[in-house]
Amino acid sequence: MQTPEKNKNRRKTRQIMIGNVPVGGGAPITVQSMTNTETCDVGSTVTQIDKLVKAGADIVRVSVPTMEAADAFFKIRDSVAVPIVADIHFDYRIALKVLESGVDCLRINPGNIGNEKRIRAVVGSAKDKGVPLRIGVNAGSLGKDLLRKYKEPNADAMVESALTQIEILDKLDFQNFKISLKASEIYMTLAAYRQLAPQINQPFHLGITEAGSLRSGTVKSAIGLGALLMDGIGDTIRVSLAADPVEEVKVGFDILKSLGLRNKGVNLVACPSCSRQNFDVISVVNELESRLEDIQIPIDVAIIGCIVNGPGEAKVAEIGLTGASPNNLIYVNGTPDHKVTNAGLVDELEEMIRAKVEAKRLKSENIIATG
Repeated sequence: MQTPEKNKNRRKTRQIMIGNVPVGGGAPITVQSMTNTETCDVGSTVTQIDKLVKAGADIVRVSVPTMEAADAFFKIRDSVAVPIVADIHFDYRIALKVLESGVDCLRINPGNIGNEKRIRAVVGSAKDKGVPLRIGVNAGSLGKDLLRKYKEPNADAMVESALTQIEILDKLDFQNFKISLKASEIYMTLAAYRQLAPQINQPFHLGITEAGSLRSGTVKSAIGLGALLMDGIGDTIRVSLAADPVEEVKVGFDILKSLGLRNKGVNLVACPSCSRQNFDVISVVNELESRLEDIQIPIDVAIIGCIVNGPGEAKVAEIGLTGASPNNLIYVNGTPDHKVTNAGLVDELEEMIRAKVEAKRLKSENIIATG
Protein backbone atom coordinates (compact mmCIF):
# COMPACT_ATOMS: atom_id res chain seq x y z
CA MET A 1 0.00 0.00 0.00
CA GLN A 2 1.40 3.40 -0.98
CA THR A 3 1.61 5.89 1.88
CA PRO A 4 2.87 9.49 2.01
CA GLU A 5 6.27 10.46 3.35
CA LYS A 6 6.15 10.28 7.14
CA ASN A 7 9.39 11.41 8.74
CA LYS A 8 10.49 14.45 6.76
CA ASN A 9 9.64 16.74 9.70
CA ARG A 10 10.81 14.41 12.45
CA ARG A 11 12.58 16.19 15.28
CA LYS A 12 16.35 15.81 15.00
CA THR A 13 18.01 14.37 18.10
CA ARG A 14 21.21 12.76 19.20
CA GLN A 15 21.14 8.97 19.29
CA ILE A 16 21.53 6.78 22.36
CA MET A 17 21.82 3.01 22.53
CA ILE A 18 19.59 0.94 24.82
CA GLY A 19 21.55 -2.28 24.63
CA ASN A 20 21.70 -2.98 20.90
CA VAL A 21 18.62 -0.86 20.11
CA PRO A 22 19.18 2.69 18.82
CA VAL A 23 16.83 5.39 20.09
CA GLY A 24 16.68 8.80 18.41
CA GLY A 25 18.92 10.13 15.69
CA GLY A 26 16.53 8.99 12.97
CA ALA A 27 16.31 5.38 14.19
CA PRO A 28 12.94 3.60 13.91
CA ILE A 29 10.56 4.56 16.72
CA THR A 30 10.70 1.78 19.28
CA VAL A 31 7.89 0.23 21.32
CA GLN A 32 8.39 -0.70 24.93
CA SER A 33 6.42 -1.95 27.90
CA MET A 34 6.94 -2.68 31.59
CA THR A 35 6.55 -5.86 33.58
CA ASN A 36 3.90 -5.95 36.31
CA THR A 37 5.12 -9.11 38.02
CA GLU A 38 6.88 -9.17 41.38
CA THR A 39 10.50 -8.59 40.34
CA CYS A 40 11.81 -10.98 42.98
CA ASP A 41 9.79 -13.72 41.26
CA VAL A 42 12.40 -14.23 38.58
CA GLY A 43 10.58 -17.01 36.75
CA SER A 44 7.33 -15.08 36.36
CA THR A 45 9.15 -11.92 35.33
CA VAL A 46 11.23 -13.71 32.68
CA THR A 47 8.11 -15.44 31.37
CA GLN A 48 6.34 -12.11 31.02
CA ILE A 49 9.34 -10.54 29.29
CA ASP A 50 9.39 -13.42 26.82
CA LYS A 51 5.70 -12.79 26.05
CA LEU A 52 6.39 -9.09 25.51
CA VAL A 53 9.25 -9.88 23.15
CA LYS A 54 7.05 -12.32 21.23
CA ALA A 55 4.50 -9.51 20.85
CA GLY A 56 7.25 -7.32 19.39
CA ALA A 57 8.58 -5.24 22.31
CA ASP A 58 11.91 -3.62 21.46
CA ILE A 59 12.71 -2.67 25.07
CA VAL A 60 11.28 -3.81 28.43
CA ARG A 61 11.35 -1.92 31.73
CA VAL A 62 11.49 -3.66 35.12
CA SER A 63 10.84 -2.00 38.47
CA VAL A 64 13.66 -2.45 41.00
CA PRO A 65 12.36 -1.07 44.32
CA THR A 66 14.61 -2.94 46.78
CA MET A 67 18.07 -4.45 47.10
CA GLU A 68 16.43 -7.89 46.97
CA ALA A 69 14.87 -6.92 43.65
CA ALA A 70 18.31 -5.77 42.49
CA ASP A 71 19.65 -9.26 43.25
CA ALA A 72 16.81 -10.74 41.21
CA PHE A 73 17.51 -8.26 38.40
CA PHE A 74 20.93 -9.90 37.84
CA LYS A 75 19.21 -13.22 37.12
CA ILE A 76 16.54 -11.62 34.95
CA ARG A 77 19.14 -9.74 32.90
CA ASP A 78 21.05 -12.99 32.28
CA SER A 79 17.87 -14.82 31.18
CA VAL A 80 16.64 -12.55 28.39
CA ALA A 81 18.10 -11.05 25.22
CA VAL A 82 15.92 -7.93 24.91
CA PRO A 83 17.32 -4.65 26.32
CA ILE A 84 16.16 -4.12 29.91
CA VAL A 85 15.61 -0.77 31.64
CA ALA A 86 15.79 -0.74 35.45
CA ASP A 87 13.21 1.60 37.03
CA ILE A 88 14.68 3.04 40.25
CA HIS A 89 13.63 5.74 42.68
CA PHE A 90 15.23 7.28 45.77
CA ASP A 91 17.90 4.70 46.69
CA TYR A 92 21.16 5.36 44.83
CA ARG A 93 22.63 2.08 46.14
CA ILE A 94 20.09 0.12 44.07
CA ALA A 95 21.16 2.07 40.99
CA LEU A 96 24.82 1.30 41.63
CA LYS A 97 24.04 -2.36 42.12
CA VAL A 98 22.05 -2.85 38.91
CA LEU A 99 24.74 -0.99 36.98
CA GLU A 100 26.96 -3.97 37.82
CA SER A 101 24.40 -6.38 36.32
CA GLY A 102 24.69 -5.33 32.69
CA VAL A 103 21.55 -3.18 32.78
CA ASP A 104 20.88 -1.46 29.46
CA CYS A 105 19.36 1.77 30.79
CA LEU A 106 18.40 3.36 34.12
CA ARG A 107 15.08 5.13 34.57
CA ILE A 108 16.00 7.53 37.33
CA ASN A 109 15.64 11.18 38.29
CA PRO A 110 19.01 12.46 39.55
CA GLY A 111 17.28 14.94 41.84
CA ASN A 112 15.50 12.29 43.92
CA ILE A 113 18.39 9.99 44.79
CA GLY A 114 20.12 12.16 47.37
CA ASN A 115 23.00 14.57 47.66
CA GLU A 116 25.57 15.56 45.05
CA LYS A 117 27.99 12.83 46.11
CA ARG A 118 25.40 10.13 45.49
CA ILE A 119 24.36 11.63 42.17
CA ARG A 120 28.00 11.77 41.05
CA ALA A 121 28.47 8.12 42.01
CA VAL A 122 25.50 6.93 39.93
CA VAL A 123 26.17 9.15 36.93
CA GLY A 124 29.88 8.35 37.03
CA SER A 125 29.19 4.62 37.03
CA ALA A 126 26.69 4.98 34.18
CA LYS A 127 29.23 6.99 32.19
CA ASP A 128 31.99 4.44 32.79
CA LYS A 129 29.76 1.59 31.65
CA GLY A 130 28.17 3.45 28.73
CA VAL A 131 24.69 3.05 30.22
CA PRO A 132 22.15 5.74 29.27
CA LEU A 133 19.63 7.24 31.65
CA ARG A 134 15.99 8.07 31.21
CA ILE A 135 14.79 11.15 33.06
CA GLY A 136 11.12 10.56 33.78
CA VAL A 137 9.04 13.61 34.69
CA ASN A 138 5.52 12.77 35.82
CA ALA A 139 2.77 15.30 36.59
CA GLY A 140 1.71 13.19 39.54
CA SER A 141 5.07 13.33 41.32
CA LEU A 142 6.31 16.89 40.86
CA GLY A 143 8.36 18.35 43.70
CA LYS A 144 6.74 20.39 46.47
CA ASP A 145 8.63 23.53 45.45
CA LEU A 146 7.16 23.36 41.94
CA LEU A 147 3.65 22.75 43.27
CA ARG A 148 3.99 25.76 45.57
CA LYS A 149 5.17 27.87 42.62
CA TYR A 150 2.59 26.71 40.06
CA LYS A 151 -0.25 25.80 42.50
CA GLU A 152 -1.07 22.65 40.52
CA PRO A 153 0.56 20.32 38.01
CA ASN A 154 0.87 21.88 34.55
CA ALA A 155 3.10 21.78 31.50
CA ASP A 156 5.31 24.65 32.70
CA ALA A 157 6.00 22.85 35.97
CA MET A 158 6.83 19.63 34.14
CA VAL A 159 9.27 21.38 31.80
CA GLU A 160 10.94 23.20 34.70
CA SER A 161 11.33 19.88 36.51
CA ALA A 162 12.90 18.36 33.40
CA LEU A 163 15.31 21.26 32.93
CA THR A 164 16.35 21.02 36.59
CA GLN A 165 17.23 17.35 36.12
CA ILE A 166 19.01 18.09 32.85
CA GLU A 167 21.07 20.82 34.52
CA ILE A 168 22.35 18.29 37.05
CA LEU A 169 23.52 16.02 34.23
CA ASP A 170 24.99 18.94 32.29
CA LYS A 171 27.19 19.84 35.26
CA LEU A 172 28.50 16.27 35.23
CA ASP A 173 29.06 16.39 31.46
CA PHE A 174 26.56 13.58 30.88
CA GLN A 175 24.48 13.75 27.70
CA ASN A 176 23.66 10.08 27.25
CA PHE A 177 20.00 10.27 28.23
CA LYS A 178 16.42 10.38 26.97
CA ILE A 179 13.54 12.14 28.65
CA SER A 180 9.82 11.75 29.19
CA LEU A 181 7.18 14.24 30.34
CA LYS A 182 4.06 12.27 31.18
CA ALA A 183 0.66 13.25 32.49
CA SER A 184 -2.69 11.48 32.45
CA GLU A 185 -4.18 14.63 30.91
CA ILE A 186 -3.59 14.75 27.16
CA TYR A 187 -3.32 18.50 26.63
CA MET A 188 -0.83 18.90 29.47
CA THR A 189 1.33 16.15 28.04
CA LEU A 190 1.26 17.63 24.53
CA ALA A 191 2.12 21.11 25.80
CA ALA A 192 5.05 19.86 27.89
CA TYR A 193 6.68 17.88 25.07
CA ARG A 194 6.15 20.68 22.56
CA GLN A 195 7.58 23.27 24.93
CA LEU A 196 10.72 21.26 25.71
CA ALA A 197 11.34 19.91 22.20
CA PRO A 198 13.22 22.95 20.80
CA GLN A 199 15.30 23.40 23.96
CA ILE A 200 17.25 20.12 23.98
CA ASN A 201 18.48 17.55 21.45
CA GLN A 202 18.00 14.39 23.50
CA PRO A 203 15.50 11.75 22.32
CA PHE A 204 11.99 11.71 23.77
CA HIS A 205 10.23 8.76 25.38
CA LEU A 206 6.49 9.31 24.82
CA GLY A 207 3.60 8.21 26.96
CA ILE A 208 0.28 9.21 28.48
CA THR A 209 0.77 8.01 32.03
CA GLU A 210 -1.93 6.08 33.86
CA ALA A 211 -4.01 6.24 30.69
CA GLY A 212 -6.64 3.85 32.03
CA SER A 213 -8.27 0.57 31.05
CA LEU A 214 -7.63 -1.26 27.80
CA ARG A 215 -10.36 0.60 25.91
CA SER A 216 -10.15 4.12 27.36
CA GLY A 217 -6.37 3.99 27.74
CA THR A 218 -5.97 2.95 24.12
CA VAL A 219 -8.07 5.90 22.99
CA LYS A 220 -6.20 8.43 25.15
CA SER A 221 -2.81 7.06 24.10
CA ALA A 222 -3.71 7.00 20.41
CA ILE A 223 -4.82 10.65 20.56
CA GLY A 224 -1.90 11.92 22.65
CA LEU A 225 0.94 9.90 21.17
CA GLY A 226 -0.51 10.20 17.68
CA ALA A 227 -0.61 13.99 17.89
CA LEU A 228 3.03 14.20 18.98
CA LEU A 229 4.22 11.64 16.45
CA MET A 230 2.46 13.55 13.66
CA ASP A 231 4.42 16.62 14.83
CA GLY A 232 7.62 14.62 14.37
CA ILE A 233 8.13 14.36 18.14
CA GLY A 234 8.97 11.01 19.71
CA ASP A 235 11.67 8.35 19.49
CA THR A 236 10.32 5.56 21.70
CA ILE A 237 6.81 4.98 23.08
CA ARG A 238 5.10 3.17 25.89
CA VAL A 239 1.32 2.81 26.02
CA SER A 240 0.40 2.67 29.73
CA LEU A 241 -2.66 0.50 30.28
CA ALA A 242 -4.32 -1.11 33.26
CA ALA A 243 -4.22 -4.35 31.29
CA ASP A 244 -1.91 -7.17 30.28
CA PRO A 245 1.38 -5.49 29.23
CA VAL A 246 1.26 -7.50 26.00
CA GLU A 247 -1.72 -5.34 25.03
CA GLU A 248 0.48 -2.25 25.48
CA VAL A 249 2.86 -3.56 22.84
CA LYS A 250 0.05 -4.42 20.43
CA VAL A 251 -1.54 -0.99 20.80
CA GLY A 252 1.84 0.72 20.48
CA PHE A 253 2.54 -0.97 17.17
CA ASP A 254 -0.99 -0.31 15.96
CA ILE A 255 -0.45 3.42 16.59
CA LEU A 256 2.83 3.40 14.68
CA LYS A 257 1.39 1.30 11.86
CA SER A 258 -1.60 3.63 11.55
CA LEU A 259 0.79 6.55 11.01
CA GLY A 260 3.03 4.56 8.68
CA LEU A 261 5.97 4.89 11.10
CA ARG A 262 6.62 1.18 11.65
CA ASN A 263 5.61 -1.80 9.57
CA LYS A 264 5.26 -5.05 11.50
CA GLY A 265 2.87 -7.90 11.13
CA VAL A 266 -0.56 -7.81 9.54
CA ASN A 267 -2.05 -4.41 8.75
CA LEU A 268 -5.69 -5.45 8.72
CA VAL A 269 -8.19 -3.11 7.06
CA ALA A 270 -11.80 -4.12 7.70
CA CYS A 271 -15.25 -2.58 7.37
CA PRO A 272 -17.49 -2.25 10.45
CA SER A 273 -20.10 -4.45 8.69
CA CYS A 274 -23.72 -3.71 7.88
CA SER A 275 -26.74 -5.48 6.40
CA ARG A 276 -25.04 -5.52 2.97
CA GLN A 277 -22.33 -7.90 4.17
CA ASN A 278 -22.14 -11.22 2.39
CA PHE A 279 -20.25 -12.96 5.21
CA ASP A 280 -19.85 -12.37 8.95
CA VAL A 281 -17.16 -9.70 8.78
CA ILE A 282 -16.69 -9.32 12.53
CA SER A 283 -16.14 -13.01 13.23
CA VAL A 284 -13.81 -13.40 10.22
CA VAL A 285 -11.70 -10.39 11.21
CA ASN A 286 -11.47 -11.36 14.88
CA GLU A 287 -10.54 -14.94 14.06
CA LEU A 288 -7.92 -13.87 11.52
CA GLU A 289 -6.39 -11.33 13.87
CA SER A 290 -6.12 -13.96 16.59
CA ARG A 291 -4.57 -16.57 14.29
CA LEU A 292 -2.04 -14.21 12.69
CA GLU A 293 -0.62 -12.52 15.80
CA ASP A 294 2.66 -14.41 15.43
CA ILE A 295 3.45 -12.85 12.03
CA GLN A 296 6.19 -10.19 12.17
CA ILE A 297 6.74 -9.53 8.45
CA PRO A 298 4.55 -6.64 7.24
CA ILE A 299 1.59 -7.45 5.01
CA ASP A 300 -1.53 -5.44 4.10
CA VAL A 301 -4.83 -7.32 4.22
CA ALA A 302 -8.31 -5.93 3.47
CA ILE A 303 -11.53 -7.63 4.58
CA ILE A 304 -14.63 -5.85 3.25
CA GLY A 305 -18.11 -7.33 3.46
CA CYS A 306 -19.66 -6.07 0.24
CA ILE A 307 -18.97 -4.59 -3.20
CA VAL A 308 -19.51 -0.94 -2.22
CA ASN A 309 -15.99 -0.32 -0.89
CA GLY A 310 -14.57 -3.81 -1.24
CA PRO A 311 -12.95 -3.62 -4.68
CA GLY A 312 -11.30 -0.27 -3.94
CA GLU A 313 -9.77 -1.44 -0.65
CA ALA A 314 -8.79 -4.82 -2.08
CA LYS A 315 -6.91 -3.20 -4.95
CA VAL A 316 -4.45 -1.51 -2.57
CA ALA A 317 -3.91 -4.59 -0.37
CA GLU A 318 -1.63 -7.56 -0.87
CA ILE A 319 -4.47 -9.92 0.03
CA GLY A 320 -8.04 -8.62 -0.22
CA LEU A 321 -11.47 -10.11 0.28
CA THR A 322 -14.63 -8.51 -1.11
CA GLY A 323 -18.03 -9.87 -0.18
CA ALA A 324 -20.27 -10.63 -3.15
CA SER A 325 -23.18 -12.84 -4.16
CA PRO A 326 -23.29 -15.72 -4.86
CA ASN A 327 -19.54 -15.97 -4.13
CA ASN A 328 -16.95 -13.68 -2.55
CA LEU A 329 -13.93 -12.47 -4.49
CA ILE A 330 -10.30 -12.67 -3.36
CA TYR A 331 -7.73 -10.23 -4.70
CA VAL A 332 -3.97 -10.80 -4.76
CA ASN A 333 -1.71 -7.77 -5.18
CA GLY A 334 -4.69 -5.67 -6.23
CA THR A 335 -5.92 -8.04 -8.94
CA PRO A 336 -8.99 -10.32 -8.78
CA ASP A 337 -7.69 -13.86 -8.25
CA HIS A 338 -10.51 -16.29 -7.53
CA LYS A 339 -13.97 -16.68 -6.00
CA VAL A 340 -14.66 -18.33 -2.64
CA THR A 341 -17.70 -19.39 -0.68
CA ASN A 342 -18.24 -18.62 3.00
CA ALA A 343 -17.37 -22.18 3.99
CA GLY A 344 -13.78 -22.39 5.24
CA LEU A 345 -13.22 -18.70 4.48
CA VAL A 346 -10.90 -18.01 7.42
CA ASP A 347 -8.83 -21.13 6.77
CA GLU A 348 -8.29 -20.17 3.14
CA LEU A 349 -7.39 -16.57 3.97
CA GLU A 350 -4.94 -17.66 6.65
CA GLU A 351 -3.27 -20.09 4.25
CA MET A 352 -2.93 -17.42 1.55
CA ILE A 353 -1.59 -14.80 3.96
CA ARG A 354 0.98 -17.16 5.44
CA ALA A 355 2.10 -18.23 1.97
CA LYS A 356 2.50 -14.60 0.96
CA VAL A 357 4.47 -13.82 4.11
CA GLU A 358 6.75 -16.82 3.55
CA ALA A 359 7.41 -15.73 -0.03
CA LYS A 360 8.36 -12.25 1.24
CA ARG A 361 10.67 -13.80 3.83
CA LEU A 362 12.45 -15.96 1.27
CA LYS A 363 12.80 -13.02 -1.12
CA SER A 364 14.31 -10.88 1.65
CA GLU A 365 16.76 -13.63 2.63
CA ASN A 366 17.78 -14.07 -1.02
CA ILE A 367 18.44 -10.35 -1.39
CA ILE A 368 20.60 -10.38 1.75
CA ALA A 369 22.46 -13.51 0.62
CA THR A 370 23.25 -12.13 -2.83
CA GLY A 371 24.33 -8.77 -1.43
